[in-house]
Amino acid sequence: MKERRTDETTEAGAALAERLARDAYAFVAAREMRALLAAAGPLDDWERFAQSWDDMPVDTYMADGGRYRRRRHAVFAAAAGGAIERRPHQPHYQSLDYNPLHGGIERWFEPVRDEIAAGASLATILGFCRALFERLAPAIRAWHIETHQFRIEARPGIAGKPTPEGMHRDGVDYVLVLLIRRQNIGRGTTAIHDVERRPLGSFTLTDPFDAALVHDARVYHGVTPVEPVDPALAAYRDVLVVTFRRA
Repeated sequence: MKERRTDETTEAGAALAERLARDAYAFVAAREMRALLAAAGPLDDWERFAQSWDDMPVDTYMADGGRYRRRRHAVFAAAAGGAIERRPHQPHYQSLDYNPLHGGIERWFEPVRDEIAAGASLATILGFCRALFERLAPAIRAWHIETHQFRIEARPGIAGKPTPEGMHRDGVDYVLVLLIRRQNIGRGTTAIHDVERRPLGSFTLTDPFDAALVHDARVYHGVTPVEPVDPALAAYRDVLVVTFRRA
């Protein structure tokens, strides 16, 4: 039975790579994504991993003056045949071509906590991404990897904006957006457009482990603002964003 599950997961991984190669994006439902990650490695510390979103500082670089986004950041590197290793803390930078709202400056975010960066869940997620993206781009011999913990908060009359820059590309090769938790949130629909800005599809990450994958050079992506379902209760959307680009 274990061998059969392994074969099924391998086939699912190959099918996902084919989808991403063909369409330049893929929505992966929670059940499938969790199985793919479990096949890639342990998720023993998932509860602690998810709870780490409860302890994040406000993103003070918001050009719209908003205080609805919380964030932590970490950088990793991987060379062919080598391990994925965390790099010294450094700023996140995007050019104005890719982020006209927040680009053109070095943004220093608080680092992902050491115990989370070194934990099983993040290692499994990064290992899964590496295997998938190397299947798609075998010529790339070294990767620059960035991870972003995002919490988008919504309050009555104040929508939270997961992508305040609108439809965009990130200036990398591949992107994973993994839903960690969604609490009392409405809306938050992800839209995918081609490079001519024509819509290709849309979906909403609603359950933990729901995921979106994009080939960044071939599509734009964006997420509609989120709002509280019950204005009397806390409302937030937690995601992990992982980007891979050739080093």
